[in-house]
Amino acid sequence: MSYETIRYEVVEQILTVTLNRPEQLNACTGTMERELIDAFDCADNDDEIRAIIVTGEGRAFCAGADLSPGADTFDTDVRFGSAKRFPDGAVDYSDPKVRDSGGQLTLRIFRSLKPVIAAVNGPAVGIGVTMQLPMDIRLASEAARFGFVFSQRGIVPDAASSWFLPRIVGIGQALEWCYSGRVFGAQEALAGRLVSRVVPADQLLHAARALAGEIIEKAAPVSIALIRQMMWRMLGADDPMEAHKIDSRGLYARGRSADAKEGVLAFLEKRPAVFKDTVLADMPDYFPWWAERDYE
Repeated sequence: MSYETIRYEVVEQILTVTLNRPEQLNACTGTMERELIDAFDCADNDDEIRAIIVTGEGRAFCAGADLSPGADTFDTDVRFGSAKRFPDGAVDYSDPKVRDSGGQLTLRIFRSLKPVIAAVNGPAVGIGVTMQLPMDIRLASEAARFGFVFSQRGIVPDAASSWFLPRIVGIGQALEWCYSGRVFGAQEALAGRLVSRVVPADQLLHAARALAGEIIEKAAPVSIALIRQMMWRMLGADDPMEAHKIDSRGLYARGRSADAKEGVLAFLEKRPAVFKDTVLADMPDYFPWWAERDYE
């Protein structure tokens, strides 16, 4: 599959999406965001893809937004035309022009039916780090550096990170990093629970592929798709009863499936399971259970 700003490569059921503007340190553009959204659309519609790795080409993961437009980089009215106004001059914040494009990307990653691993090979600041937050597991090279630099640019965090970041690292750590806007290294990211592992640079992709391979080898694709959405969406639930409802639906629906029978027999017969149900054909009838709510 051909794109202008990313590479899309599938090997052994693992999709590797590589941010591919190395001369610009993979700085993010509107084109890159649209291409990433399309890549996740394609992945969800391909049962041959069982896991996704996102990384950067060259020495950076993503240096943040492309600042080449200069002082007007973040001024939507200047760059894309004025947002709608009400008769009294107040901004109509329902105008699609007002929507943060980084948030549209992270909401798409959030909806992914495949597990997503970030392999952070170098600097990742601004949108370069916030785009990682809805990814499930973040592995960092020893050369990786992170920065929630928005306060130093006179703006606020993007990409729905005010929802994701405190849930991942806790409110105190999230505010410290966002208030200061400072750039910090991989070991601090590990201590702050932003990443789960730090590895030497030459082992990063190997580690990411090994983790993806373990998921592919041992887990049922439909189970993974459901678990991913259950875990993420229950972060916003206000009572464990909400989790109980979804757990119950899932156990009832999948308990009668061919995958469940195969999983038990494989365990009893001490052999690897061969799961045949697919995400495209065999998701349960209650999925997506959140559709009645106006999330997306």
